[in-house]
Amino acid sequence: MKRMLCLALCLLAGCQSPTPVGDLARAYPAVDSLKTLKEAPPLGRQLDIQRWRTAEGAQVLFVPAPELPMFDVRLIFAAGSSQDGATPGLAMLTNGLLNEGTPGRDAGAIADGFERLGADFSNGAYRDQAVAGLRTLADPAHSEPALALLADVVGRPTFPAEAIQRIRDQLLTLIAASRREPASLAGEALQERLYGSHPYAHSPRGTAAGLARLDAASLTAFHARAYAAGNAVIALTGDLDRARAEQIAAQLSRALPRGPALPPLPVPAPAAPARVQLEIPAQQTRLLLGQLGITRRDPDYAALFVGNQILGGGGFGSRLMTELRERRGLTYGVSSGFTPMRQPGPFTLGLQTRAELGDATLALVRDLLRDYLAQGPTQAELDRAKRQIEGSFPLANASNGAIVAQLGNIGFYDLPSSYLDDFLQQVRRLTVEQVHAALQRHLDPANFVVVSAGPRVAQQPLPPPRPLPNLPPSGVPEH
Repeated sequence: MKRMLCLALCLLAGCQSPTPVGDLARAYPAVDSLKTLKEAPPLGRQLDIQRWRTAEGAQVLFVPAPELPMFDVRLIFAAGSSQDGATPGLAMLTNGLLNEGTPGRDAGAIADGFERLGADFSNGAYRDQAVAGLRTLADPAHSEPALALLADVVGRPTFPAEAIQRIRDQLLTLIAASRREPASLAGEALQERLYGSHPYAHSPRGTAAGLARLDAASLTAFHARAYAAGNAVIALTGDLDRARAEQIAAQLSRALPRGPALPPLPVPAPAAPARVQLEIPAQQTRLLLGQLGITRRDPDYAALFVGNQILGGGGFGSRLMTELRERRGLTYGVSSGFTPMRQPGPFTLGLQTRAELGDATLALVRDLLRDYLAQGPTQAELDRAKRQIEGSFPLANASNGAIVAQLGNIGFYDLPSSYLDDFLQQVRRLTVEQVHAALQRHLDPANFVVVSAGPRVAQQPLPPPRPLPNLPPSGVPEH
């Protein structure tokens, strides 16, 4: 048995030449059965996270990863829609115009420059943050001009009038399209009701009125303030040593406007429970429930992550999916999750169901939430959730793109350098009682804001539940 497993491991690892079975047995002496492999902790990539600040105040996080001859750079700014102020859409429009013009280059020249060098530029704006990134070959013949172009794009955008109008028209088209989508309408209504006048309330896309008031002067002023070096995190990983990483970080930091980090956002006040009905002609009703959740630094993050996996974040096998889809056939899919940000982000639960079953489905969801928060998870559910999280966790740092995203979030949310290892260890140590207590601290079944988006039709009772299919015996591997 040992020898067969050793040979299988070699094949899975991609051995290029035959290896004596005896050598394989010595290489994997502890493998006694498939059960041993299944129960062993997953192998994760150990990250040597190095941190420093540039002379201009940008925070830098770097992980050397020389396996491939390329590297990734990501700049993260506290420049999301929560900084829009009185002109919703300011952050999105500013970010969307970064690569539309620099001194001496128009959008076509910028795109051609990255493409000619085999480099990939990316950007985006969200509620908390705005990002700009580059993936390039490590060869200086490619990377140095690509970095110089990136420095111009993030540090000296010119905001041409033609580009402003074109990107604004694209955002207006997205806004108009969202007005025809029940999921989008429900999401915006929930966010507005949860956050009221708080900066997290409005969509990153902005509003038609806000976009109409934006011009090159307002975009330039926002860029000077929100894309300042002191408001930036620079994440790097790939085929770099520390000296080269320091050079790149210093080059990008010098290219940014000078200035400090923006002040922290206010803490949102909890919203009163409410039921909002949006009348939309459709065959189905979109249901969305939410309340304020947690910040990214909350000490209960790991316990709530695991607790939500059991409730509705773990896909098939979660309580909500089992009851609403498998037993009742009420929806194709249902999910729940915390969205932690610098200030408390929302906890949301969403699904779509037949319009005539909307009220009864909502009542069932409320009952399931109430029961789960009152009783907590079972030991079997907790064990299964831990296995799922541990099994998928290596993907969090399996590629340079995944690593640079993790580094950016660790820096932006001021998490410790040991965060990834800490999180997995916290998950492994969690007990049923700890998960239950965390859920009760942060979620109240009586305080949900509920948004329904769909037609007003006569309501019907739920169909009776059907028995679940027989599950395989516990000794059969899950995968």
